[in-house]
Amino acid sequence: MKMPVLALAFVVCSVYAASEASSGQLTSMTSVKAMEQVFSRSEEAHSMSMSAIASSMSPTKAWQVLEKNNLTTPALIEITNHLQGKQSNLRKAAPPQKTGYSGVDKARELLNDMIHESMEKYDGEISSCTEFYAQQCGALEDCRGQIAASNFLAADSRQWILDAQSTINTCQVDIPTRKLQLKQHLEKCKDEKSRAMTRLKIVEGDIEVLTSILKMTDCDKKLVQMEKLSLLHCQDPCTKKSFVTFNQDSLKQKVSQLQSSVSHGLMQDTFKDLFDGIAGLESVEFLQLDAHQTPIVNKTKFNNPPLPRTDVPLDPCTDKAAGAPTYAHKRAAKCTIAQSPQCYKLQERFLLIQAGVKDEREDLLDEISFMEESCQETEHTLQSQIEDCQSRLGYAQTKLAESMSKEANAAEAARHSAMQNEVLNKELKTEMKTCSKKYIQSETEMCALKKIRGELYKMKGTRFPFFQDCIVGKWKAEECTKKCSGGEQKLTRSVMTGENKGAKCLPLFALKKCNLQPCPVDCKLSTWDGWSKCSAQCGGGVQQRLREVKVAMKFGGKPCDSTSDTQACNNQACEKDCELRSWTKWTTCSKDCDGGTQKRQKFISQAAEGAGKCPGRWSRDRLEYKECNMNRCKSGAKCSYKLDVVLLLDGSGSLGKKGWNAEIKAAQTFIDAFDAKTQFAVVLYSGPRTWGGVFKCFGKSGKKIDMAKTCKIKTVQHFTNDLKTLQKKIAGLQWPKGSTLTSLALLHAYSELSLGRKDAASIVVTITDGRPLYYKKTGAASRIVRKAARLVWVPVTRYAPLGEIRKWATRRWQENVVQVKNFEELQDPASLNHLVANICPARALNWPVM
Repeated sequence: MKMPVLALAFVVCSVYAASEASSGQLTSMTSVKAMEQVFSRSEEAHSMSMSAIASSMSPTKAWQVLEKNNLTTPALIEITNHLQGKQSNLRKAAPPQKTGYSGVDKARELLNDMIHESMEKYDGEISSCTEFYAQQCGALEDCRGQIAASNFLAADSRQWILDAQSTINTCQVDIPTRKLQLKQHLEKCKDEKSRAMTRLKIVEGDIEVLTSILKMTDCDKKLVQMEKLSLLHCQDPCTKKSFVTFNQDSLKQKVSQLQSSVSHGLMQDTFKDLFDGIAGLESVEFLQLDAHQTPIVNKTKFNNPPLPRTDVPLDPCTDKAAGAPTYAHKRAAKCTIAQSPQCYKLQERFLLIQAGVKDEREDLLDEISFMEESCQETEHTLQSQIEDCQSRLGYAQTKLAESMSKEANAAEAARHSAMQNEVLNKELKTEMKTCSKKYIQSETEMCALKKIRGELYKMKGTRFPFFQDCIVGKWKAEECTKKCSGGEQKLTRSVMTGENKGAKCLPLFALKKCNLQPCPVDCKLSTWDGWSKCSAQCGGGVQQRLREVKVAMKFGGKPCDSTSDTQACNNQACEKDCELRSWTKWTTCSKDCDGGTQKRQKFISQAAEGAGKCPGRWSRDRLEYKECNMNRCKSGAKCSYKLDVVLLLDGSGSLGKKGWNAEIKAAQTFIDAFDAKTQFAVVLYSGPRTWGGVFKCFGKSGKKIDMAKTCKIKTVQHFTNDLKTLQKKIAGLQWPKGSTLTSLALLHAYSELSLGRKDAASIVVTITDGRPLYYKKTGAASRIVRKAARLVWVPVTRYAPLGEIRKWATRRWQENVVQVKNFEELQDPASLNHLVANICPARALNWPVM
């Protein structure tokens, strides 16, 4: 059976009470047990109190108590009159008449009833006081729980307040900083784009000028008398700088309109090879018209006319040469004339110049596009950061207001609960005094009634009157109907001693309220808030997240779990370089002769972290080569390997007749170095001589064109292993004498590769005597070809753009670029053997029997 409600109330209540001593004065109690004694009035306390009162209780005082409490009746008044007679000793007084004593037994019965009523009253007072005590202690516990919960909510709100204030401070610094960065970034992008657009405008202006020049130098239309056109190469005797000009004023006027440094550089470089016997033109300049070089000067206009004055005669002695030949005479004397007719060569050079300027325009457009994308990306990043900061600022400000309001409400609730607790505490102490007085009053009444009852029988003559009042045991409580928040329980007690001329038994059954303490309230938390920004970009930072307390734990409920959580972030080292494995073994030699290579490399075992560095796959720290098989290849070696080779032959006009013949002979000798396992396809490429033709070849006109007829990109032979017949076809080729559309030729070769064999290695060999018409397009086409085949270049003459060709060739360029100084060297068997040794895999060359 569970503890009765009274005992449970004593356990949970912590309010001190006071108890009244037998003299009626209350003294301070310092234990729950003392309070229990005051409210429950145990049998021990009851017995001690009754004994103390009875020891000092006289008949007269007993009657005074009864009169004071309005407990007298007519029968008792009659007895009182006898007791208040003149006799000092009632026990020795003469007995009254017999008829006067006939009311004594009735008086005893009346007194027994009155004693029973007093005992019931006393029993009810104990029940009422203990119930009040339990209810009050439950209410006090509720107050204390409310105060603790409010304090917990206030502390939790304070954590959110501090976090919100920290976020607000951070954002108030970050937002203006990011806005300033964004403003500076936009200004920088605007300035850079403006400069790039200015350069683009200049380049596009040069393209228009060059288009006019191409129309003027059209060999078919002959807008300029090309038969009289001469190209002059002159040298300034003072500065030692060379410059190039033309003897036609209209063409000279157009050339002088070129503004960009790219156009000037291309003009200088493109016309170098037209001057026989000149090793190279260093610091070459094109002669510009003086009118073009005159600076624009804004002069202030004044209104005050000059005063009349006498003119000083001119000095006739102004000849700087002092009568000797002038600078103009010297300059004219040092000019070298490149004689006509060279119309197609000049037109091809102008086409190359225009193509170079167009490449510059494409580069500028790409640069502007990349700049815009980069600027937009950075702008978007900064704008996103600003928006994120503003969002976090707004959220933090809202959270700050909510948390401050929550903290204030919690503090106010705690204050009200404390006030209520104080009121309840005072009520409890007051009720303790009242209950103590009631207990003593009831016990005094019972003592008085019992005293009068005994005195009555003594007066009757019974020396030792015996009265046995009914005595009941302690209450035994059944299980409470509720564990908390107020239930009911049945109380039972048994009769220990029955009545014998005394008061009858008190009730043996009762109902009491029980477990009046509040029920436990578990803590309830909200979902986690988002993670905060990492405290460090690298090297290990911390992120924090919080969650609110919706309902605080009260009355012994489940406590709250952690309301804050942290995790590590950006643990990567700020500057940890990658770790490389050991060198691999050297590979076999790539060639059987003529200088092959072996390579070894390192792989990454652990990637770089943070801002750490790591060498690229082509870095010397990860890739090493060493020479091998440096012996020269023997003449007459045959390559016996399954290859699909596309040979691109340059047919541009810049070759010259001598160069064309040398290329044809070299192609035949090259093919003769392979056996029937190798298939060859041959493409002859050149280009239109005129600007209009080039325009059509790149699809600008929107009309379908004939690549062979218009663009001079001709398939001489699709893949075949009939090498003898192929050599005859090459020998019968006609020299196209056009421009150099290398990019279209590479894409044509890429299409030809689709006709090759799946199990054969694909190779594209490109022979060229100089720069292609378009650098940018050639580079893009080379990247496409390299995805499907090995791309090998054979640049002839010193005018070939070797630096660019090395980028266009398949890696490693040292084995995919065979540089030839001139066309005589192209026909040298040593050069061709070097090319064959590069292409043919190791151990696939069949040497002739010596």
